[in-house]
Amino acid sequence: MSTYVLVHGAWHGAWCWDKVIPLLEKEGHKVEAPDLPGHGSDKTPIPEISLQAYVDRVCQILDAQLDPVILVGHSMGGVVITQTAEYRPEKIKTLVYLTAFLLRNGEFLLQVAEGDTEALVLPNLIMAEDQGYAMVRDEAIKEVFYGDCSDEDVARAKSLLVPQAAAPFATPVNTTEENFGRVPRVYISCLRDKAIGPSLQEKMYMALPCEKIISMDTSHSPFFSAPEELATHLLSL
Repeated sequence: MSTYVLVHGAWHGAWCWDKVIPLLEKEGHKVEAPDLPGHGSDKTPIPEISLQAYVDRVCQILDAQLDPVILVGHSMGGVVITQTAEYRPEKIKTLVYLTAFLLRNGEFLLQVAEGDTEALVLPNLIMAEDQGYAMVRDEAIKEVFYGDCSDEDVARAKSLLVPQAAAPFATPVNTTEENFGRVPRVYISCLRDKAIGPSLQEKMYMALPCEKIISMDTSHSPFFSAPEELATHLLSL
Protein backbone atom coordinates (compact mmCIF):
# COMPACT_ATOMS: atom_id res chain seq x y z
CA MET A 1 0.00 0.00 0.00
CA SER A 2 1.19 3.49 -0.88
CA THR A 3 0.13 6.88 0.36
CA TYR A 4 -0.54 9.50 -2.30
CA VAL A 5 -0.58 13.18 -1.40
CA LEU A 6 -2.23 15.20 -4.18
CA VAL A 7 -1.49 18.93 -4.34
CA HIS A 8 -3.73 21.07 -6.53
CA GLY A 9 -2.66 24.07 -8.57
CA ALA A 10 -3.50 27.77 -8.72
CA TRP A 11 -7.17 28.83 -8.40
CA HIS A 12 -8.17 25.19 -7.76
CA GLY A 13 -8.75 23.13 -4.62
CA ALA A 14 -8.72 19.53 -3.48
CA TRP A 15 -12.02 19.14 -5.37
CA CYS A 16 -10.11 18.79 -8.65
CA TRP A 17 -9.00 15.29 -7.58
CA ASP A 18 -12.53 14.01 -6.86
CA LYS A 19 -12.57 11.57 -9.80
CA VAL A 20 -9.04 10.27 -9.16
CA ILE A 21 -9.12 9.68 -5.40
CA PRO A 22 -11.64 6.77 -5.50
CA LEU A 23 -9.64 5.06 -8.25
CA LEU A 24 -6.51 5.06 -6.06
CA GLU A 25 -8.41 4.08 -2.91
CA LYS A 26 -10.12 1.22 -4.74
CA GLU A 27 -6.67 -0.35 -5.19
CA GLY A 28 -6.05 -0.20 -1.45
CA HIS A 29 -4.00 2.99 -1.29
CA LYS A 30 -4.34 5.91 1.10
CA VAL A 31 -4.93 9.35 -0.40
CA GLU A 32 -4.53 12.80 1.15
CA ALA A 33 -5.64 15.83 -0.87
CA PRO A 34 -5.42 19.07 1.09
CA ASP A 35 -6.91 22.44 0.28
CA LEU A 36 -3.95 24.81 0.26
CA PRO A 37 -4.45 28.02 2.30
CA GLY A 38 -7.05 30.22 0.63
CA HIS A 39 -8.30 27.46 -1.68
CA GLY A 40 -11.35 25.22 -1.66
CA SER A 41 -12.96 25.35 1.77
CA ASP A 42 -9.93 27.00 3.42
CA LYS A 43 -10.70 30.66 4.10
CA THR A 44 -7.19 32.00 4.79
CA PRO A 45 -7.21 35.70 3.72
CA ILE A 46 -5.21 36.51 0.60
CA PRO A 47 -2.68 38.79 2.40
CA GLU A 48 -1.68 35.81 4.57
CA ILE A 49 -1.08 33.46 1.63
CA SER A 50 2.50 32.68 0.62
CA LEU A 51 4.48 29.86 -0.92
CA GLN A 52 5.71 29.08 2.60
CA ALA A 53 2.12 28.79 3.86
CA TYR A 54 1.36 26.33 1.06
CA VAL A 55 4.47 24.29 1.85
CA ASP A 56 3.72 24.28 5.58
CA ARG A 57 0.30 22.77 4.86
CA VAL A 58 1.85 19.92 2.86
CA CYS A 59 4.62 19.36 5.42
CA GLN A 60 1.97 18.94 8.13
CA ILE A 61 0.46 16.09 6.13
CA LEU A 62 3.83 14.45 5.45
CA ASP A 63 4.78 14.67 9.12
CA ALA A 64 1.66 12.68 10.03
CA GLN A 65 2.58 9.76 7.73
CA LEU A 66 4.54 6.73 8.91
CA ASP A 67 6.09 5.94 5.52
CA PRO A 68 7.38 8.02 2.60
CA VAL A 69 4.63 9.16 0.21
CA ILE A 70 4.14 9.65 -3.51
CA LEU A 71 3.78 13.44 -3.66
CA VAL A 72 1.89 14.71 -6.72
CA GLY A 73 1.75 18.38 -7.73
CA HIS A 74 -0.43 19.77 -10.52
CA SER A 75 0.51 23.02 -12.26
CA MET A 76 1.51 25.55 -9.54
CA GLY A 77 1.44 22.60 -7.15
CA GLY A 78 4.75 21.61 -8.72
CA VAL A 79 6.38 24.61 -7.06
CA VAL A 80 4.88 23.58 -3.74
CA ILE A 81 6.10 19.98 -3.91
CA THR A 82 9.60 21.07 -4.96
CA GLN A 83 10.00 23.30 -1.92
CA THR A 84 8.38 20.67 0.30
CA ALA A 85 10.95 18.13 -0.91
CA GLU A 86 13.75 20.45 0.17
CA TYR A 87 12.36 20.42 3.72
CA ARG A 88 11.18 16.79 3.94
CA PRO A 89 13.16 14.64 1.47
CA GLU A 90 13.04 11.63 3.77
CA LYS A 91 9.23 11.76 3.76
CA ILE A 92 8.88 11.44 -0.02
CA LYS A 93 9.28 8.29 -2.10
CA THR A 94 8.64 9.98 -5.47
CA LEU A 95 7.79 13.47 -6.70
CA VAL A 96 5.24 13.51 -9.53
CA TYR A 97 4.87 16.65 -11.63
CA LEU A 98 1.49 16.55 -13.39
CA THR A 99 1.86 19.13 -16.16
CA ALA A 100 3.45 21.19 -13.43
CA PHE A 101 6.10 23.84 -12.89
CA LEU A 102 9.39 22.06 -12.23
CA LEU A 103 11.69 24.88 -11.16
CA ARG A 104 15.42 25.01 -10.59
CA ASN A 105 16.92 26.62 -7.51
CA GLY A 106 16.27 30.37 -7.57
CA GLU A 107 13.54 30.28 -10.22
CA PHE A 108 9.99 31.48 -9.61
CA LEU A 109 6.78 30.65 -11.43
CA LEU A 110 6.08 33.94 -13.21
CA GLN A 111 9.67 34.18 -14.42
CA VAL A 112 9.38 30.80 -16.15
CA ALA A 113 5.78 31.26 -17.34
CA GLU A 114 6.54 34.55 -19.08
CA GLY A 115 8.58 32.72 -21.71
CA ASP A 116 5.76 30.30 -22.55
CA THR A 117 4.44 31.38 -25.96
CA GLU A 118 2.04 28.39 -26.16
CA ALA A 119 0.18 29.20 -22.95
CA LEU A 120 -2.95 31.32 -22.63
CA VAL A 121 -2.89 32.08 -18.90
CA LEU A 122 -0.93 35.33 -18.81
CA PRO A 123 -2.81 36.95 -21.76
CA ASN A 124 -6.07 36.26 -19.91
CA LEU A 125 -4.95 37.19 -16.41
CA ILE A 126 -6.92 39.86 -14.55
CA MET A 127 -4.96 41.37 -11.66
CA ALA A 128 -6.58 43.02 -8.66
CA GLU A 129 -6.00 46.77 -8.33
CA ASP A 130 -3.61 46.18 -5.45
CA GLN A 131 -1.83 43.43 -7.43
CA GLY A 132 -2.47 41.06 -4.51
CA TYR A 133 -4.39 38.44 -6.44
CA ALA A 134 -5.42 37.39 -9.93
CA MET A 135 -8.23 35.66 -11.80
CA VAL A 136 -8.49 34.26 -15.32
CA ARG A 137 -11.05 35.83 -17.67
CA ASP A 138 -14.26 33.85 -17.41
CA GLU A 139 -14.66 33.46 -21.16
CA ALA A 140 -11.14 31.98 -21.45
CA ILE A 141 -11.32 29.48 -18.57
CA LYS A 142 -12.50 26.49 -20.62
CA GLU A 143 -9.87 26.94 -23.33
CA VAL A 144 -7.06 27.60 -20.86
CA PHE A 145 -7.71 24.80 -18.37
CA TYR A 146 -10.41 22.43 -19.58
CA GLY A 147 -10.28 22.18 -23.38
CA ASP A 148 -11.22 18.48 -23.49
CA CYS A 149 -13.46 18.38 -20.41
CA SER A 150 -17.25 17.96 -20.29
CA ASP A 151 -19.51 21.00 -19.96
CA GLU A 152 -20.61 19.60 -16.60
CA ASP A 153 -17.04 19.44 -15.29
CA VAL A 154 -16.27 22.93 -16.61
CA ALA A 155 -19.38 24.40 -14.97
CA ARG A 156 -18.54 22.78 -11.64
CA ALA A 157 -14.93 23.93 -11.80
CA LYS A 158 -15.91 27.50 -12.65
CA SER A 159 -18.16 27.57 -9.59
CA LEU A 160 -15.30 26.45 -7.34
CA LEU A 161 -12.30 28.42 -8.62
CA VAL A 162 -11.08 31.09 -6.21
CA PRO A 163 -8.95 34.24 -6.57
CA GLN A 164 -5.27 33.30 -6.67
CA ALA A 165 -2.85 35.12 -4.37
CA ALA A 166 0.01 36.61 -6.38
CA ALA A 167 2.79 36.13 -3.81
CA PRO A 168 3.42 32.40 -4.49
CA PHE A 169 3.85 33.19 -8.22
CA ALA A 170 6.75 35.53 -7.46
CA THR A 171 8.58 33.56 -4.75
CA PRO A 172 11.71 31.66 -5.84
CA VAL A 173 12.24 28.07 -4.79
CA ASN A 174 15.27 27.47 -2.60
CA THR A 175 16.61 23.95 -3.17
CA THR A 176 19.78 21.90 -2.87
CA GLU A 177 21.04 18.70 -4.46
CA GLU A 178 21.44 17.21 -0.98
CA ASN A 179 17.71 17.46 -0.20
CA PHE A 180 15.39 18.12 -3.14
CA GLY A 181 17.93 16.66 -5.54
CA ARG A 182 17.92 13.20 -3.97
CA VAL A 183 14.18 12.56 -4.34
CA PRO A 184 13.26 10.66 -7.54
CA ARG A 185 11.15 12.70 -9.99
CA VAL A 186 8.52 11.70 -12.55
CA TYR A 187 6.94 14.12 -15.05
CA ILE A 188 3.49 13.60 -16.58
CA SER A 189 3.33 15.80 -19.67
CA CYS A 190 -0.05 16.86 -21.09
CA LEU A 191 0.33 17.38 -24.81
CA ARG A 192 -2.70 19.62 -25.43
CA ASP A 193 -2.10 21.91 -22.47
CA LYS A 194 -2.91 25.61 -22.95
CA ALA A 195 -1.92 26.60 -19.40
CA ILE A 196 1.65 25.25 -19.46
CA GLY A 197 2.70 24.68 -23.06
CA PRO A 198 4.19 21.29 -24.01
CA SER A 199 7.43 22.99 -25.07
CA LEU A 200 7.87 24.57 -21.64
CA GLN A 201 7.03 21.27 -19.96
CA GLU A 202 9.79 19.61 -21.98
CA LYS A 203 12.25 22.43 -21.30
CA MET A 204 11.68 22.04 -17.55
CA TYR A 205 12.01 18.25 -17.41
CA MET A 206 15.11 18.37 -19.59
CA ALA A 207 16.71 20.97 -17.29
CA LEU A 208 15.94 18.87 -14.19
CA PRO A 209 15.99 15.30 -15.51
CA CYS A 210 13.31 12.92 -14.32
CA GLU A 211 13.44 9.15 -13.93
CA LYS A 212 10.36 8.75 -16.08
CA ILE A 213 8.42 10.92 -18.54
CA ILE A 214 4.79 9.96 -19.14
CA SER A 215 2.76 11.63 -21.90
CA MET A 216 -1.01 12.13 -21.88
CA ASP A 217 -2.92 13.44 -24.89
CA THR A 218 -5.03 15.80 -22.78
CA SER A 219 -5.58 19.39 -21.77
CA HIS A 220 -4.29 20.87 -18.51
CA SER A 221 -6.86 18.90 -16.50
CA PRO A 222 -6.58 15.13 -17.03
CA PHE A 223 -8.11 14.60 -13.58
CA PHE A 224 -11.41 15.56 -15.29
CA SER A 225 -10.97 14.38 -18.87
CA ALA A 226 -8.96 11.16 -18.34
CA PRO A 227 -9.13 10.19 -14.64
CA GLU A 228 -8.79 6.45 -15.29
CA GLU A 229 -5.69 6.90 -17.43
CA LEU A 230 -4.19 9.31 -14.91
CA ALA A 231 -4.89 6.91 -12.04
CA THR A 232 -3.29 4.06 -13.99
CA HIS A 233 -0.12 6.13 -14.44
CA LEU A 234 -0.04 7.03 -10.75
CA LEU A 235 -0.62 3.41 -9.73
CA SER A 236 2.33 2.34 -11.90
CA LEU A 237 4.82 4.32 -9.79
